[in-house]
Amino acid sequence: MPQLTAKNVERAKPGRHADGQGLYLLVSKTGSKSWVLRVQVRGRRRDIGLGSIAELTLAEARDKARELRKVAKSGRDPIAARDKAKAEIPTFEKAAEVCHAARSSGWKGRHADAFLSSLKQHAYPRLGRLLVDSVDEKDLVAVLSPLWHEKPAAARKLRQRINTVLDYAKGSGWRPTGAPRDGLRPLLPKQAKAGNFAAMPYAEVPSFVAGLRSRSATAGRLALLFVILTAARSGEVRSAKWSHIDLERRLWKRPGALMKSGDDHVVTLSASATAVLRQAEKLRTTLADCLIFPGTGDRQLSDMTLLKIVKADGRGYSVHGFRSSFRTWAAEQMPTVPEAVAEAALAHVVPDAVVRAYQRAKFMDMRRHLLDAWGDFVDGKSNVLRLVG
Repeated sequence: MPQLTAKNVERAKPGRHADGQGLYLLVSKTGSKSWVLRVQVRGRRRDIGLGSIAELTLAEARDKARELRKVAKSGRDPIAARDKAKAEIPTFEKAAEVCHAARSSGWKGRHADAFLSSLKQHAYPRLGRLLVDSVDEKDLVAVLSPLWHEKPAAARKLRQRINTVLDYAKGSGWRPTGAPRDGLRPLLPKQAKAGNFAAMPYAEVPSFVAGLRSRSATAGRLALLFVILTAARSGEVRSAKWSHIDLERRLWKRPGALMKSGDDHVVTLSASATAVLRQAEKLRTTLADCLIFPGTGDRQLSDMTLLKIVKADGRGYSVHGFRSSFRTWAAEQMPTVPEAVAEAALAHVVPDAVVRAYQRAKFMDMRRHLLDAWGDFVDGKSNVLRLVG
């Protein structure tokens, strides 16, 4: 009969404490605790170290001891079996790379790249060399705590990515359990409630755009104008290439790889948005397909580049917030346009299947009307704001 309990293990003092069937808990004078299995191998007594209590719980130590007793009983070497099992378990870093290789084909390019880069930056220094089966709540807290309040959104994404690796490791037989979700919650303080992106009131957008147009036409300023005029996400604009544009039909055909939803999406281009593209053409240095709004060295602009332009005049608004500016304008200044049309213009997924079917048939013309009106408003070409009661 087993003699130890979880409390016994926790309170055990220096010495050797028997659990039964050859399993012992060893406690050193310094307080460190480890498991040892004593077995007979071909008539010779052997003591086999199983690991520390940080690596194995009491139940896990019993399971491991049971496996190795079977190995010894069959006449094989339990130490060799123990070492082989350890050798087959990868480090967290290796497990992350295998997980990424196996699953990234189903992810969009940005997510696939960010998955490994965020782990390399934040998780590998603490977790990279640990065997993936030994990663526990304390390790995750150590990784997440520096970001938890300073960059809460980044911390949540990092936690999700670590969980993905640990869940993959369980499925691969490298861990007895998946990511420690329930055990982690009590160890991390509650984050402040996330707010919405700071959005410029739509009444201020025309004067802001006029200010942008009064300055020299850089790739960053043109990209920001295009973000505003198309109500697109910053990343969609910064990733846009000339091959996506049909200037004759005034369409921007965005491939699914650029989209948050993963689906292809077509944006109608107003006269104002088309004019921005004509300006961007003057900055183009090659006839080959390339980014419409390139940064230094023809690399993609950073989101921070656009944000600095917004904040240059002291306003605390975000780039993403212009989507909200457009959406509020559409609701208040274009009341005859169905709500689903404005949502489609933002590339939001419409949940109702009937509405989605109607969207395919009719919404393109309605979206063009809406974005044309937004372009006129943004450029100060429409009438004075009319209040809708």
